Amino acid sequence: MASVELKGLTKHYGSAVAVDDVSLRVEHGQLVCLLGPSGCGKTTTLRLIAGFIEPSAGEIMVGDKKLSSPARTVPPEGRNMSMIFQSYALWPHMTVAENVSYGLRIRKLDKPTIDAKLKAILTTARLEALAGRYPGELSGGQQQRVSLARALVVEPETLLLDEPLSNLDANLREEMRFEIRRLHDRYRYTTVYVTHDQSEAMTTADLIAVMNHGKVEQLGTPEEIYNRPRSEFVARFIGGANILRGTALDANRISIGGTPVRTTGRPLQSGKPVAVSVRQHEIGITLEAPGSQTENQLRATVARQVFLGSARDYTVQLDDKTELRVTAPPGNNIAPGQAVWLHLPAEQCRALAED
Repeated sequence: MASVELKGLTKHYGSAVAVDDVSLRVEHGQLVCLLGPSGCGKTTTLRLIAGFIEPSAGEIMVGDKKLSSPARTVPPEGRNMSMIFQSYALWPHMTVAENVSYGLRIRKLDKPTIDAKLKAILTTARLEALAGRYPGELSGGQQQRVSLARALVVEPETLLLDEPLSNLDANLREEMRFEIRRLHDRYRYTTVYVTHDQSEAMTTADLIAVMNHGKVEQLGTPEEIYNRPRSEFVARFIGGANILRGTALDANRISIGGTPVRTTGRPLQSGKPVAVSVRQHEIGITLEAPGSQTENQLRATVARQVFLGSARDYTVQLDDKTELRVTAPPGNNIAPGQAVWLHLPAEQCRALAED
């Protein structure tokens, strides 16, 4: 295993910039997710790492070996990497065992070694009972496990996954997230995983690199990305975040419709416009007006309410017509049209950097 390092990696297609000066280090044994919407540059970055395309600028290092630069790019077959695609890419005329052992056979390993490695990976991937079946006889989840086993059995320096679960239904996707993480914990290959699915990234990753317009907007652990988004884009993309806009009163308070709201995060500059994120499940909602303490208390009107079983999802409207989402316990039943008060905990009101 070896680390993977991107240094100022850039890819142009004519005047369009697909990847824009990306620098990122994946330590050996880490699983890093490139997370972002379609067109953000995550798959292009993965293809650059794999050697399928050449960079316009920057370098890719694996350990102490330079694999890509504008001057020279090592072809894919010269890199000790395995890649897993969303389409599985299994040979339809080969059995599970033949598909999984294919990489070992083209490396011309002796039969006892192939048999031993094949038996070990089939056991780990829970595929022993399916060894004699063909891909057409397998479910989508089983096919993806075969694809994973085939990639892992050759013991790559780096494992690359491109939207590996996008063709699975919701239940299988959830199951396979944990399966991928289980196999990663077992083998600890240096892994770069591309997805647009926030839950997938949160479940599988050691680190998440949120990408936007070809750049890494924020890099951090799942907890850091979720709890301390640095920008409005990250807060919105990770999900469940309301964005409130106001004017800074001092270093840690803003005014929203004349109400002071204490914030956390970056220090503020008095008089400057500020965007603040607060997640919908962190907001308290009540019919009772606050007492003398009005800081972080906003008046609103319920516009819509949806019963979700384990919770109620409210859309509320502030006096300035700003709409917020609020998630409350199912017993908290407030009808549309009613006036409510919202409590925004200061420690959950995160002042964001400007996009």
